[in-house]
Amino acid sequence: MNTRDRYRDRDRDRDRDSYEKTFPAVAPTRGRGFAHTWWGHAWVRALEDSALDGTQVKQGRRYARAGAVGTMSVRPGGLTAVVRDPDGTAHRTDVLVQEFTEAEWNRLLDLAAAEAGHIAALLDREVPPELAEDAAAAGVELLPGIGDLDPRCDCGEWDHCAHTAALCYQVARLLDQDPFVLLLLRGRGERELVDDLAERSTADAGAEAPHGPVDEGIPAAEVFAVGAPRPALPRLPGLPEAPGQPPTLDTEAEPEPHLDVDAVEFLAQAAATEAHRRLAEALAPGHADRAPTAPLSLTEDAVRLTAEADDFRVRSRLAAATGRSRAEMELAVRAWGFGAAPGLAALEDDWTPDRSTLARARAALAAAWADEEAPALRRVRARWTEAGTDRQLRLGREGRWWPYRREAGRWIPSGPSAPEPGSALEADPAP
Repeated sequence: MNTRDRYRDRDRDRDRDSYEKTFPAVAPTRGRGFAHTWWGHAWVRALEDSALDGTQVKQGRRYARAGAVGTMSVRPGGLTAVVRDPDGTAHRTDVLVQEFTEAEWNRLLDLAAAEAGHIAALLDREVPPELAEDAAAAGVELLPGIGDLDPRCDCGEWDHCAHTAALCYQVARLLDQDPFVLLLLRGRGERELVDDLAERSTADAGAEAPHGPVDEGIPAAEVFAVGAPRPALPRLPGLPEAPGQPPTLDTEAEPEPHLDVDAVEFLAQAAATEAHRRLAEALAPGHADRAPTAPLSLTEDAVRLTAEADDFRVRSRLAAATGRSRAEMELAVRAWGFGAAPGLAALEDDWTPDRSTLARARAALAAAWADEEAPALRRVRARWTEAGTDRQLRLGREGRWWPYRREAGRWIPSGPSAPEPGSALEADPAP
């Protein structure tokens, strides 16, 4: 260890107690989010994704808004505050955070010092997303993740209670204003960090300063003429085990009259689920060799969302948005369940095959019953109805056959499609 590092370690140990900072209690607030910056949201997400009891988290949110969190003390490795219940009972509440090792600090500070923009952003009380991403790639998780917030409270709860949740929500507000609070929790004070970054930047600049004659380099045309191979693309990210959980909109503030909070939360969760499904498809072997899937129309997507919705009001609004009655939407959802967009098209697309398509359909019908008596089928456009029964076959534009059954005076889908008509009709035997 050189003399500079030895004195720095001595000063760090001597000044460690001075790292602790205190922040006054926040006055009661209503209808205001606890985080507005992306790193503040990451802190809140670490709390909400870690807690096993969502009821305690919601109660903690109410405590925080009511001003139940007293003066907050932030230090390396943890934060402390007294949180009061509505009856005035006070609880000593702590949340612990893992400090960085010396090696982790060196990697993080080297990354920050390598980009002048990173230093400027930190001094301007901002956390550059690129710094957090580069640090994570180097094995240093700057922002907390699931399970990184360790709650301790004298109320006796072993998981996040309303008191630790309230403290975490208030700290999210502190992080919005000053990301150095997060760095303090990880083990370093602001003064030390600024000095260290300045020293590293100066050292890097000195190491890069030219000595002796300046190398004029190589003309760009010569470099590109070589045709050097491009570096390999980075490895694809792994598939998360489950779709992400969007932030809750459950607040004490009354929503605007035109805003349906339940519908917005459903759409957010549905979007996360669909993104997870598409990522799984993209990462599956052979995906690059498959033809791209046609995007859904607004009507098709409304039916897909209705099939995923459990809330009666959400289903009703989606039906109304597509000009369908509730009964018509339920029929569309049934068709979607049997075959997604092609299944829905078989229900609603009453099309007329051209001559070549009709010739192929007739050949398929003849082949299906070549060795037995064929049922009597009457055709109207692309629909063949079996005489004397309540069964029908529909030919989709994609060339597959869809079975239908008449119930209560209407035709309803009765099963998935088949590549040839015999299998489709046999999947729904006559009563």
